Amino acid sequence: MRKAKGLAMLVASGVLVGLVFGQAAWADEGMWTFDNFPSQTVGTKYGFTPSQKWLDHVRLSSLRIAGGCSASFVSPNGLVMTNHHCVVECLDDLSTAQEHFEETGFSAKTPAEEKKCPNFELDQLVEIRDVTKDVLGALNGKAGDAANKALNAKRAELEQSCGSDASVRCDVVSLYHGGIYDLYRYKRYSDVRLVFAPEFSVAQFGGDPDNFNFPRFDYDISLVRAYEGDKPAASPEYLHWSANGTKDGDLVFVSGNPGGTFRELTNAQLAFERDTLYPNQIPEVAERRGELEEFVKRGPEQAREADDTLFFLENGFKVYFGRQQALLDPQFFATKVQEEKKLRAATAADPKLAGYVSAWDEIAKVQQARSQLYVRNALLTGRYWRGGLLADAVTLVRAAAERIKPNGDRLPEYTEKGLVNVQQQLAAPVPVYKDLEELELSFLLTIIRRDLGADDGFVRKMLGKESPEQLAHRLVMGTHLEDAKVREALYDGGQKAVEASNDPMIRFAAAINDDLLAVRKEYEARVDAPTRAAAEKIAKARFAVYGTSVDPDATFTLRLSYGTVKGFEDAEGKFVEPYTNIGGLFERATGASPYELPESWLKAKGSLNLSTPMNVSTTNDTTGGNSGSPVIDKDANVVGLLFDGNIFSLGGDYGYDAAKNRSVAVDSRALLEGMRKVYRIDRIVDEIEAGRR
Repeated sequence: MRKAKGLAMLVASGVLVGLVFGQAAWADEGMWTFDNFPSQTVGTKYGFTPSQKWLDHVRLSSLRIAGGCSASFVSPNGLVMTNHHCVVECLDDLSTAQEHFEETGFSAKTPAEEKKCPNFELDQLVEIRDVTKDVLGALNGKAGDAANKALNAKRAELEQSCGSDASVRCDVVSLYHGGIYDLYRYKRYSDVRLVFAPEFSVAQFGGDPDNFNFPRFDYDISLVRAYEGDKPAASPEYLHWSANGTKDGDLVFVSGNPGGTFRELTNAQLAFERDTLYPNQIPEVAERRGELEEFVKRGPEQAREADDTLFFLENGFKVYFGRQQALLDPQFFATKVQEEKKLRAATAADPKLAGYVSAWDEIAKVQQARSQLYVRNALLTGRYWRGGLLADAVTLVRAAAERIKPNGDRLPEYTEKGLVNVQQQLAAPVPVYKDLEELELSFLLTIIRRDLGADDGFVRKMLGKESPEQLAHRLVMGTHLEDAKVREALYDGGQKAVEASNDPMIRFAAAINDDLLAVRKEYEARVDAPTRAAAEKIAKARFAVYGTSVDPDATFTLRLSYGTVKGFEDAEGKFVEPYTNIGGLFERATGASPYELPESWLKAKGSLNLSTPMNVSTTNDTTGGNSGSPVIDKDANVVGLLFDGNIFSLGGDYGYDAAKNRSVAVDSRALLEGMRKVYRIDRIVDEIEAGRR
């Protein structure tokens, strides 16, 4: 365990918060790694000091869902609790035009009815090992592309040291922006089966209007089960269920995998995100949202195909907008400026840290190259290339080329360990909707032409004589990559099969792959590598001043936060109580979307205890990726299921506001009330309550 030392620093919030030097944890701030949790600070403040045994139990009971969520074991038989919106892709993959589980919900009355999710992975963190010396030794004296190659080779070597067992996953994790490197070893569960999911209308009750707001009345839960050898997995470390729930002011913990925060960025990096990233990103997301809104109006089948995509896009739009507003707040930005000045002054004042003084200016210089490369890099290597038929084609082309190279020379995602995930995704029998694929690909091609220009060399090569709409139609309607067996055959056949394929999507991906990789390589050499080198200097300076008494930025790795059940003042100064109840759910219902309750809840109203707490707000420091995290008490008992934050939490990616930043969870009492009285899944409730205490 790393010892916390030195002074702690409060990271500024989205509302003006003075910089306070002392124990950062006094403000309940922090997404702490399990090997550096401030147990003594919690004990001093709340009278409970988490022991190593307690921490190990919580860590092994917690899970990560590959793709962006969190979860936890809640029985010794592999039963896993997470959010409904974390399994929505599984629901969609299992649905048909005749049976729409996202809309109607799903309940396995018997173990035999538990349905396998086609592409779902749960990761359990079983070991953390410090490999900082290994990684920094490999990077020593290298810059640019040479540094990237050295990092990739060392990462591949360390991850491969975990062996070839497909049930083991190893990731090299960078913390404090390169100040620390850890090797995280996970147990992988790839056979995951759906057990229970409520209807979308109650899981996401309130829809976009209520998203990131409170009071809330969501029943955002789903249950899946991990299997091994075609049997429910044994899970001796699991979270028991609280018999009494919580009350206002109670100490609670959240164990989950926050996706990413940016609190350690320099002012120059924050200015880039404020002035370049979000002004480009937000209009593009809004435009895509408009395209999808029109698509779902074509008919019920199109609505079924795209509803979850539209839901996540609307959620993302609010996230980006909230982050931008935090950076545009002059008071907030002033606190970040002062925070950086203090650290730079402390660095300059210590002769031992003289080698780190230039790091901030080095990162500022990198932002010039970043601005030049941003648009092309975002368009040709960004999120649009991570899903869909074109992404599958690019993956097949690259996998064929990378697999013939030595492991250490490959792109990180195609190392021997990485290929486990690649094969799993390609082989997953997920449904493909070609009309939606065509819409999405046409949109991508259109914005590439618009933003790079019709005379751009890549655009000319990409489109030839076709319009974006014509090219998208030809590729999508001509490809057979929607068939998992076709994808598997191309993967198994390797480079020979890919080169011989006349599939239009494969041929298109092969034609542009070198161009895409060149853009990626230039960005990694001119932006990523020098940023990493300078950030390592700042990390060393920060360690010298503050030690590890400040938590590292989130990296979609397991973290533990602590806080209390607590309300807050809204933007108009009105105090918002920390609890809602089931009765409020019915009062809020209007009968029209997004405030329409499903028939199951309307029928069960007479049997429900309407005073049962429904949703709860807490001061826990969380962010995206924490969805599905268990909320537990000091006895490690489940008291809630985290699914959101309030509107003030959107600026939390840059700084935590103790006064207003709140996490939002489904109360454990409402979870059981609904499962027992609305859905009548007694076998599951009995399984959960067997561990109730």
